[in-house]
Amino acid sequence: MAVTLKQVAKRAGVSASAVSRTFTQGASVSEKTRKKVESAAAEMGYSPNFLARSLTTRRTKMIGLVSNNFHNPIFLEVFDLFTRGLQECDLRPLLVNLTDQTDPEASVKMLRQYSVDGVIVASSTLPPSFAKAFRDSNMPVVHAFGRRSSNPQVHVVGIDNVECGRIAGRELARRGYRRVGFLGGPAIATSTRDRFDGFIEELTNHPKIEVSHSFATAYSFDAGRSEMCRLLAQMTPCEAYFCGDDVLSIGALSAINSAGLSVPDDIGLIGLNDMEMAGWENIALTTIHQPIAKIVGSAIELILATLEQPDRPPEARLFPCHVVERNTLRPTVYPCPVARLDPARAHKASSVNET
Repeated sequence: MAVTLKQVAKRAGVSASAVSRTFTQGASVSEKTRKKVESAAAEMGYSPNFLARSLTTRRTKMIGLVSNNFHNPIFLEVFDLFTRGLQECDLRPLLVNLTDQTDPEASVKMLRQYSVDGVIVASSTLPPSFAKAFRDSNMPVVHAFGRRSSNPQVHVVGIDNVECGRIAGRELARRGYRRVGFLGGPAIATSTRDRFDGFIEELTNHPKIEVSHSFATAYSFDAGRSEMCRLLAQMTPCEAYFCGDDVLSIGALSAINSAGLSVPDDIGLIGLNDMEMAGWENIALTTIHQPIAKIVGSAIELILATLEQPDRPPEARLFPCHVVERNTLRPTVYPCPVARLDPARAHKASSVNET
């Protein structure tokens, strides 16, 4: 039989309300009483009844964590950071895997049934309207890795993907490449479109550079490898590619090596994210670093603030990115500063309201 709150109170020699306050975040209780209650609870194997408490506080302390990128290894790191970060704040994550679903209606309905206190949409590919559906249903929401907007409809934390495309274009230009390609993820993904737009925009400043583009079916190793195999079957593949994601880059690298070609001697590659695997000795991918831990931490901070202030105006928090030099691009030909996101374009890590 489960140990009850009253039994813990009797063992600790305190009132039942003192036990309840001990396990309620922010409630007033003396340190002496807290230690007595925690000691008694540990001896008896007592676990607080969060469901019963939620009926009193109208809070479940559950946060829906929604994504459609579970197949991408970078999101293993993302979910680990979110899970640990939320738990450190005494919140419990409820993971929702969308697979190929992009209609928010089913997710909104399910998370309402679980009575979550708020929602974090963790995806760079879902449109802003997906996260907005939760706000329209009066659910506090933050879109982590969401699309940059000068007039956000929901809280957004992430990077400027258009600027990252510009960074990649500048890097390939300054290294003297004359035939370059964009190898992106799914063409319908917001992150793909934004990175592609920035890449093309930057290379219009270099009219002597020939630019092509193609799109993989997913942000995955297999999709990156398959698309690069297709490109290599053409008569003249590009001298270098901006792959819109590290896992695409690693798939492309595998295809190039399998074809008996060398990176960077025959073909150069630059990725985006700076996932752990990108730094492995046998990969050594030159890439654009996305500050994932900062984005996750800021998203958690923002959902906590929104829980306390539900009518908080939507804001965008953007973090700067930079190139991490490894071994998949040839040396610089035209000297210029290492490409970084212009601080004037980005919001600082601290919140900036854009209303």
